[in-house]
Amino acid sequence: MSQGFVNNYTPAQVPTLPESELYGPTPYDINFAYPLHEEMLQTPRLKIVPFVPSIHAETYWAHVGHRPELFKFYPFLSRTLPEFLTWLELNQRRNPHQTFFALIDLTRPDPAHPTWGGSLAGAVALCNAAPANLGTEIGYVVVFPEFHHTHVAKEMVGLLLRYLLQLPGASPSGLGLRRVEWRAHPKNAPSIGLAERMGFTRDGLLKWLWVLPDVLTHMGDRGREGDPAEGRSGRHTVVLSVCWDDWEGGVRDKVEALLSK
Repeated sequence: MSQGFVNNYTPAQVPTLPESELYGPTPYDINFAYPLHEEMLQTPRLKIVPFVPSIHAETYWAHVGHRPELFKFYPFLSRTLPEFLTWLELNQRRNPHQTFFALIDLTRPDPAHPTWGGSLAGAVALCNAAPANLGTEIGYVVVFPEFHHTHVAKEMVGLLLRYLLQLPGASPSGLGLRRVEWRAHPKNAPSIGLAERMGFTRDGLLKWLWVLPDVLTHMGDRGREGDPAEGRSGRHTVVLSVCWDDWEGGVRDKVEALLSK
């Protein structure tokens, strides 16, 4: 018998956005919990700009839509452009603790998009922003195969670390966060290797962090029989971080040397 309480929770249904909302509002509101310092997010070879679906989404999807293998280490997979746009609007733009960026390689002009100043080379997100605790996570890193083994990935990480960890009173001025995380599938050696080369150190392993969708179940481990997600595998996650004391203890010098090349 109830002891004076009820539980009226109803699981939320996965929404379907009307076509008029897929590309977000005009002007595009990034709706992010931290201020954006655009001057901190550019070198002579790369710039990181807010991902605006009406500007970047078609080109982005042309690079990734036929390459599901790019997402084999992720805990989710968009199978169509509208599905990606729905995820971007609901999980990124409408959540003030997430934001999504486009990576523009300034060394490769794109005649089809001269106003970009270069070519779209990939995307990256800042996730799980925690302003009260001065932290965030660099996630959803996608660099198109045409830009692998170039400056793009390393300069992207360096620019974000400088923007996030540099003190507000410094020049140029950063956010002054205390902790920046990087999370990766345990088998994603390129992701873990990039993070470690840029100064991240391993904090540990989060076991059974994700229940994977059916299309990615081959990338995880089997759970126990009889649980609510029986038949869908689970994913463990390696957690790495750069904290403010790491930054001031040598990571900043490494990043500045990279960005000043």
